[in-house]
Amino acid sequence: MSLYLGFDASTQRLTAIVLSIEPGERRVAFEASLRFDDDLPEYHTVNGVVPDDDPLVVRSSPLLWADALDRLMAVVARDSGLDLSGLQAISGSAQQHGSVYLTAAAAPALERLDPRRPLVEQLARVLARDRSPIWMDASTTAQCAAIEEAVGGPEALARLTGSRAFERFTGPQIRKFFETDPDGYARTERIHLVSSYLASLLAGAHAPVDPGDGAGTNLMDLAERRWAPAALHATAPGLAPRLPPIAPSWTVVGALAPYWQERYGLPPARVVVWSGDNPCSLIGTGIVRPGRVAISLGTSDTIFGYLTEPRVDPSGTSHVFGAPTGDWMSLICFRNGSLARERVRDAYGLDWGAFARALDATPPGNGGALMLPWFEPEITPQVLTPGVRRVGLDPADAAANVRAVVEAQMMAMRIHSAWMGERLEVIHATGGAAANRGILQVMADVFGAEVCPLDVPNSAVLGAALRACHAVTAVPGDRVPEVPLRTADVWERVLEGFVTPRSEATVRPRPEYVSVYAALTKAYAAREREARNR
Repeated sequence: MSLYLGFDASTQRLTAIVLSIEPGERRVAFEASLRFDDDLPEYHTVNGVVPDDDPLVVRSSPLLWADALDRLMAVVARDSGLDLSGLQAISGSAQQHGSVYLTAAAAPALERLDPRRPLVEQLARVLARDRSPIWMDASTTAQCAAIEEAVGGPEALARLTGSRAFERFTGPQIRKFFETDPDGYARTERIHLVSSYLASLLAGAHAPVDPGDGAGTNLMDLAERRWAPAALHATAPGLAPRLPPIAPSWTVVGALAPYWQERYGLPPARVVVWSGDNPCSLIGTGIVRPGRVAISLGTSDTIFGYLTEPRVDPSGTSHVFGAPTGDWMSLICFRNGSLARERVRDAYGLDWGAFARALDATPPGNGGALMLPWFEPEITPQVLTPGVRRVGLDPADAAANVRAVVEAQMMAMRIHSAWMGERLEVIHATGGAAANRGILQVMADVFGAEVCPLDVPNSAVLGAALRACHAVTAVPGDRVPEVPLRTADVWERVLEGFVTPRSEATVRPRPEYVSVYAALTKAYAAREREARNR
């Protein structure tokens, strides 16, 4: 039996999944998670973060993440019921943008981890900073402006790194650390992302960063997949030697460190470089060839797109990362996702069943009635002042408002993903609202593409485990080839049985309504521009 272990370190929990792959059987053999607030209460987190008096400052503890990894590995070893001698490889996914600051004592400490002592006891003295800023931090506006100015403006930074400067990105966070704690920065020998930090703990040595997570820093040359000197110089002095190298997503870092082998009876499985949660979700939703995107209908709605070249969004609201396939991916986030759908549902006293019936009872195109559903400040397009706008829409008509919010969300996705320039054939739909066939039909008609719902509850951790499998089965030995691993056929063999769209549930576009939405989308775009320009 060949086993592949994947982890996902999200904001609030650490999850592990074990895939069993043998001839004739490919299955999820085990899954477990630890919720930080509940299972590690000694770190005093609230929703996975350490409370701060400044609401813009959001940090967590790198010791918490290490402790969770140690404890969850114990759960896998103790409770999985699997013969773990068959464990072939381990990889992981982690929340993007967060950074961990280590002193020169870290490298020898990692090499000499004592399996008789908990991991966390051996790491406290190697931290140059005991709190890590994470993706929710919004305290670096001044640093973002300074970095953009130094490289020639936000458009120049986006062309170089895939994104304009965002407060949560690693580069602005590093600049703030250098400015506010120069002594701490001077003590820092290595700045890891959360992903490379956790991979380093498994390998017992500093691990590299992959291009997917590296692109979430405002520091990586997107096209060249290497650190960008102009961005480094704009961020902090002496930054280049403090950063891990960038390596392909299928790189084998090394064997699982003796700490884990002796402490938990594990074999010397190969440790594959970790990536960010969004790149791993690209794999976990099966987006491994052109013509496909994944749309996740969750608290926020998100589009993951596959790109064959590193083009960027001229509006500056989207992101482009390296993809684990060796190509690139887009990430477009809409804050008013389920949040907006729930607001409409609750405003008319509906449950989700009644919401679905109202959608089905109304005509596609809604008679030209439109809603701009900005119940909260919006990310895409950027709307700082929330407010719902209605055009030809009766606020008292519950069914028309249900259809209006769904149509608006799908048209906004189409409008703000057009810059990708890829011919779209298939959409993989995930998230809670993907269970609503009426919503998927609107999606199919607006995009003019087939929509295939996926049964993938945690695409990031699944993608991590599949990346581990891909790295050691696609090419034998420890070589790091460039071309063979990038073919879609190779990836689809890895995904088989784990990321399989339900063909019987495919929703196909209806030509007569594709044309209706083509005209309505133009009207929606015009109304959106008018509202934002006021």
